[in-house]
Amino acid sequence: MSGSPPDCGDDIDRIMEVMTDAFAPEFGEAWNRRQVSDSLLLGGTGYCLIGTEGSLDPAPEEPTAGFALTRAMFDEEELLLFAVLPLYRGRGLGAALLTAVIARARSRGIRRMFLEMRRNNPAGKLYTGFGFTTIGVRPGYYRTASGQRLDALSQELHLTDN
Repeated sequence: MSGSPPDCGDDIDRIMEVMTDAFAPEFGEAWNRRQVSDSLLLGGTGYCLIGTEGSLDPAPEEPTAGFALTRAMFDEEELLLFAVLPLYRGRGLGAALLTAVIARARSRGIRRMFLEMRRNNPAGKLYTGFGFTTIGVRPGYYRTASGQRLDALSQELHLTDN
């Protein structure tokens, strides 16, 4: 994964630009700048960017289409945030980004990856396609702006054959 403060200020701007447009406001899933920057102060937290043409960790002058934010502890890693701008969805960028995140985790000896998402999140198809399986449900965990309660699905992916 890339970056850690203090070098990643410009990348935080890039993450926030994607965050603003990629997460539907009615679900309250987007983080604010402070949450992102504070998370990057923690050991084991990193991120990966993908450009609009599919380049990983694009140069600063290249536009950013998506990002992943992860946190690792020991031999496990959690996918905290994963987003691709709506304009660039359906072009394989999410799959390329997730492939890179998983490959980087494996190269660091990560054995299991976790994520949590709201039920019926369209990204669920991507995660399932990569082998993530649901290991738990948190009933009514998320609340929409209108007050509707949505379940959270906890998922894992085994990165080793053992």
